[in-house]
Amino acid sequence: MTSDPFFHPVSGFEMPRFAGVPTFMRLPYVPKGHERYSDVQIGLVGVPWDSGTTNRPGPRHGPRQLRDASTMIRAQHPTSGMRPFEAVNCADLGDVGPNPADIIDSMARITEFYDGVTGAGIMPLTAGGDHLTTLPVLRSLARRAPVGMIHFDSHTDLYHSYFGGTMYTHGTPFRRAVEEGLLDPKRVVMIGLRGTMYDTEDRDFAKAEGIRLILIEEFHARGPEDVMEEAREIAGEGDTYVSYDIDFVDPTFAPGTGTPEVGGPNSYQALQVVRGLEGVNIVGADLVEVSPPFDASGNTAFLGASIMFELLCVMAGVRRAQ
Repeated sequence: MTSDPFFHPVSGFEMPRFAGVPTFMRLPYVPKGHERYSDVQIGLVGVPWDSGTTNRPGPRHGPRQLRDASTMIRAQHPTSGMRPFEAVNCADLGDVGPNPADIIDSMARITEFYDGVTGAGIMPLTAGGDHLTTLPVLRSLARRAPVGMIHFDSHTDLYHSYFGGTMYTHGTPFRRAVEEGLLDPKRVVMIGLRGTMYDTEDRDFAKAEGIRLILIEEFHARGPEDVMEEAREIAGEGDTYVSYDIDFVDPTFAPGTGTPEVGGPNSYQALQVVRGLEGVNIVGADLVEVSPPFDASGNTAFLGASIMFELLCVMAGVRRAQ
């Protein structure tokens, strides 16, 4: 069974990829209130917000650049053969409108938006935004029960606070998520961690809670396939969220991000780890921290859009089986 043709993207054979109004992967724009909203199975959402950034700002501009870069995405996965736009109904649901002057209000707006998405039975694929974006998304998706998480990042984002008591930054979302009962720490794995550190507070918290940390040295020694086999085992059969920070990738391949760390995976490995999610019961995913001001070539955004397509293909398999 193929999806409704209404939800198929515009082909590059019909309209040149540099022309037309850009939506994620050239999909139809179906905001809440649209007559076809309830027919969407996977919705792509932009969260143009970076009020949690503590170093180089810019991810608020990420969704717009990712939409533009994603016009290069075609219909079929090159190795799996998955054609996600035919497998399920996909659409661009638009952006959450944040309040750039108020972190707490913005998080409430994000959660409210996703309550509408999940309430309609739509599986969300998000483009951030900085990594604090994930917390209000999880507040909606994990409202009924904690979820597992597979997290690709240079950083744990498990710090207690910044600047003597600021609780909400892009370095604290998963500490809050564990404290709020949104994540089951025994079903959380963080992959690719590296870089200089303030201290070991975040890693100490992970150890105490049972969160599995896979440092970059272990990732390179074992390889993506072996690491992802363990990640699938940790996630198990329960509901699992996938959060992908573009700074997981080495800045040689993805310089356009706020907190780059050298020594990371290359762009092929960046795709490999997502392909290793096959079989995980994904309930939602995000790609965050693309910062256009530091992406002069546009390569970071194109890699980000390509990762989003990889995520979409895996998610389409899950959604189709439901």
